[in-house]
Amino acid sequence: MNTTTNYTSVKEFSSCGSAFVVDQESFNVSDYKLPVPADIREHVHSKIVLDWVVERNLTCKEAKSNQSGYACGANSFCSYFGNGQGYRCFCEAGYMGNPYVYPTSPGCRDIDECEDPRQYPCHGNCKNKPGNYTCDCPFGMSGDGKVGCQTSRLAIIAAAIVAATSCIIVSGLVLFICKRRAKERYFRQNGGEILKHQRLKIFTEAQLTKATNNYDAGNKLGEGGFASVYKGRIDGDILVAVKKPKDVLVKKPKDMKKDVSLSTHDEFLHEIGIISQVNHKNLVKLLGICLETKVPLLVYEFIPNGTLYHHIHDKRSTILRLWQNCLRIALEVALALEYLHSLADPPVIHSDVKSLNILLDEKYSAKVSDFGASVLISPGKIHIAEKIQGTIGYLDPECLTTGELTTKSDVYSFGVVLVELLTGEMPTQRARSGEKINIIQSFISAVENRTLLHMTNFETSNEGEVREIDAVGLLARRCLNYNGVNRPTMREVAEQLARINKTLWADQGNDEETQG
Repeated sequence: MNTTTNYTSVKEFSSCGSAFVVDQESFNVSDYKLPVPADIREHVHSKIVLDWVVERNLTCKEAKSNQSGYACGANSFCSYFGNGQGYRCFCEAGYMGNPYVYPTSPGCRDIDECEDPRQYPCHGNCKNKPGNYTCDCPFGMSGDGKVGCQTSRLAIIAAAIVAATSCIIVSGLVLFICKRRAKERYFRQNGGEILKHQRLKIFTEAQLTKATNNYDAGNKLGEGGFASVYKGRIDGDILVAVKKPKDVLVKKPKDMKKDVSLSTHDEFLHEIGIISQVNHKNLVKLLGICLETKVPLLVYEFIPNGTLYHHIHDKRSTILRLWQNCLRIALEVALALEYLHSLADPPVIHSDVKSLNILLDEKYSAKVSDFGASVLISPGKIHIAEKIQGTIGYLDPECLTTGELTTKSDVYSFGVVLVELLTGEMPTQRARSGEKINIIQSFISAVENRTLLHMTNFETSNEGEVREIDAVGLLARRCLNYNGVNRPTMREVAEQLARINKTLWADQGNDEETQG
């Protein structure tokens, strides 16, 4: 090693250079005190500085051209001191260590700025990079993370949208769970555990909503006091009639503080209990039920040709202009009521027999419907009605007076239907003057005076048909007797209509043979 002196002093003194070998890991040059010669110690008032260069008289460019002798290692740069003094090596920014090439030296190593936040500040997410580091502001904030982060306006809006969306999703999920639990509760309350083991099909609320196009008004078939009936399509091609309940608000009694909602829940469960126990070709068949709603939904077979009421009172209908069709329909209704009174177990009183509750299928055969007001009875027992149900004009006047509901009450209502079939008139109506007309009384008078034919409007009635019309008129008169005990039973009514029907067909056969 060569040493030289390069200093200026007011006093000459001898100088020497020294070199020594130390352990690089344990030696700290800052703790080392350089020796100062005794003859100049008193003149030196500052620290001695060791200054040195590599390869005097070589610039950085010249040193780099000589690759084998270039002293600067990786991640370092060369600094030339000028005036032929030579160059030295320094670690690049972001690196620390020994910048010189040496066999055992690790060289300039990358500084992990993320481990020293005091010297390398970061107010966000720190990430080390070779020779540098990045600092990104947290989500929802903006700015230079090394200096500071501020809440982003756009982030506030985004956060609000995310929060609102999350609230909607959570609310929807809670609503879905609540609805599902409500459906399960209604299923149990409506006796689902028992009914699902019977022959009835259990429908979901979603199935019936889809089948009726969300109960579109165009699919409404009819409407009563407690329910509306909608046409629906199940499994693509099966037509059904869905009976959907509605809430009815009744005025408060004087002893109650507010109006009350009349629930149809009991009525519908009652109807299910009755219709699920009966089976007759002239009774509308219950196909299934939905128990997921507060009040069950009833799914009946679809009867395509409307109500008997429509065909009686719509003058465009021609099906009832033929006497034989009227007689056949009357017999079919009588057979259905006879089944309810005599063959059902236990017997059933329909309680609301009227032309509006008699439907006609694709072959114009009669189907008795609507069992919401029906009553199960024990044979020979009298039912005391807590409330009178039925339709004005068809109601048994004796029941209105005594409150006693019997099978003879259905007989009276059937007698009114016979009057409608024979006369084409509604049981109660008003004249143009506004005066109320009692068709029943007019009918009874016509039967007793043998002038009934003047009240009918059938096409081409021969003598045989005239006799049949008179016979049915007399039967209707017996059904309309004020005293129930004097009315015939539905079995007697059905048997007599069957005899009349056979006579009619026999007369028609004889006429055809005569014409032949």
